[in-house]
Amino acid sequence: MVEFVDHAVAGVRSLKPYEPGKPISELKRELGLDDIVKLASNENPMGPSPRVREAIQAGLEDLALYPDGNAFELKRVLAERHGVTPDKITLGTGSDHILEMIARVFLGEGRSAVFSRYGFAIYAIVSQAAGAELRVAEAHGPDHPEMPYGHDLDAMAERIDDSTRVVFIANPNNPTGTWVDEESLIRFMDRVPAETLVLLDEAYFEYVEEKAYPDGAALLARYPNLVVMRTFSKAFGLAGVRVGYALANREVTDLLNRVRLAFHPNSLAQVAAVAALEDTDHVARSIALNREEREKMAEGLSRRGFDIIPSVCNFVTFDSKRPAREVFQALLEQGVIVRPLDGYGMPQHLRVTVGLPEENQRFFEALDRVSA
Repeated sequence: MVEFVDHAVAGVRSLKPYEPGKPISELKRELGLDDIVKLASNENPMGPSPRVREAIQAGLEDLALYPDGNAFELKRVLAERHGVTPDKITLGTGSDHILEMIARVFLGEGRSAVFSRYGFAIYAIVSQAAGAELRVAEAHGPDHPEMPYGHDLDAMAERIDDSTRVVFIANPNNPTGTWVDEESLIRFMDRVPAETLVLLDEAYFEYVEEKAYPDGAALLARYPNLVVMRTFSKAFGLAGVRVGYALANREVTDLLNRVRLAFHPNSLAQVAAVAALEDTDHVARSIALNREEREKMAEGLSRRGFDIIPSVCNFVTFDSKRPAREVFQALLEQGVIVRPLDGYGMPQHLRVTVGLPEENQRFFEALDRVSA
């Protein structure tokens, strides 16, 4: 063994890397398949707006130049959209980058991070890498009548003490599709000490249409210790170029920007994000398609006897009734990629992204074959 590896940070040496959705190219290499449907990573099946493609094409002329390190135009458009000043915005190369900055600034040895069981896996990864103590709060069990596998905010509040510097809340949550209503979130925020930061991850914000769902950005003025995170990877269809951002008070934003690497996001990502924000019709069509197809997905799974977790996102998670890895592998052989959740402590659950109608039909045909 190379000796210097022993001197790596202990939290990093013991980390289990994040498992992304299986790429189409990898499945092609492994099984020699050409006709493949990927419903594993919650991407927008409609892809990006045509305006985005045009903006990226025009941006190719400037590839030899460094990006605007302050991303002036993108921050300007985001500031107008959210009614904030640009100095309350932090940009990153995807929301994972924002999470890593949060952990680097606010966590470390002797500090703790709180998150919910079944919460997004990256929360634990960035916290452990920073050397923080991980405090996992139990989520609602599958027998909870209102929100099975959802965040139990009371349990999370009880895990907070003087060492807690960050609480991670995904609203709505990946990989379960559950959500926290505004009343519950406010009640929780009122219990959180002022010195504890609450990271509200709203990656799937655009898809949620429930009236009681809170807009975290509207709560920023009331709670100085709140950070609201959004992404362009889901409803905006820009997962491939990686753009995420956080809204927070100026003091938090200043600290995050001190550790943010220069020239992030890159120039094509910046122009793509601006164009995506401007094409509201494309986002509306994406949301409408998701609403219709998610209902069909949930109904189709239920009709086949699978228990689903009610979702407000662009995916549905269901109990496969046997080890999920077995079903996952069988579906791969049919050319359909979904996501097993054994890494989340849900060994019999699969998460399937809501795709185009023909993609969803292909999933059900494959599922029927492997379930026969």
